[in-house]
Amino acid sequence: MKKIVLLILVCIATIACSSSKSAIKKTSKNQAQILVNEYMFLVTEISTDDSYGYSPKNAVEVGGVSENEGPMNERRYLNALTGPNGETVSYYRAGSCCPVKSENGIMGHAMLDNYRVTWEGSKDTVSIYINMYDSSKLKAPKGFGLRK
Repeated sequence: MKKIVLLILVCIATIACSSSKSAIKKTSKNQAQILVNEYMFLVTEISTDDSYGYSPKNAVEVGGVSENEGPMNERRYLNALTGPNGETVSYYRAGSCCPVKSENGIMGHAMLDNYRVTWEGSKDTVSIYINMYDSSKLKAPKGFGLRK
């Protein structure tokens, strides 16, 4: 009887924990990102580094490739961004480029993805470089805002 009660309690705890609105998404062996929902990461900081996200040498690291969620993590990240005044951004993947060293890549290397991002009233389309093989704390590139 005690085993049945314990099993029921474990099931209830599992269901309760999995139904919360936010969840922590493991994106590498060291890093975890917080999901606001299935389609968006919680990003709370704007980078002060002028090159963050704009340069292949300082790409945004969203992780997820080892869980087969690399492209989804890229979109989760981009969905968390706004234009500088809260405008909704639109984006498309321009392609892969720029080999980088990565323990999580093939034979120690990975390719970055280049996304072209714009928003209503922007003067130009911006390139953001994203690494889905590695992960680190997510920030918005300088000049972007964050969804609340």
